[in-house]
Amino acid sequence: MFDKALDHVSITVDDFEAVRPFYEEVLGLKQDPSRPAFGFPGAWYQVGNSQIHLIQTPENADLGTKAPKLVPMAPHLALRVDDYDATVAYFKERDVEVFETNAENGQCWVRDPAGNIIELTSR
Repeated sequence: MFDKALDHVSITVDDFEAVRPFYEEVLGLKQDPSRPAFGFPGAWYQVGNSQIHLIQTPENADLGTKAPKLVPMAPHLALRVDDYDATVAYFKERDVEVFETNAENGQCWVRDPAGNIIELTSR
């Protein structure tokens, strides 16, 4: 009943404007202009048939603690990529910290400027 598709994943950030370039320029995602005016900063990004909802949290809102370092077992979202080696090289060229496995495993992880972990997988 609930296995039709993944609609969206929400990611919270303290400063939307500071994090937006990572999603738009580094990841190359495009904003979906259909996002309603919710009264708080954020954006919807289309990824295949799903979306990433980037949401700026209100000041002093306690939504838990993000992992203090880049570790793959922390909560994260995963994006599918075509080429593992090219993906790792792409992030390294941009001085983005990468937690690597290898091309056979096809998984690596990065963090956005707000500390959210993103897996890139070619599996």
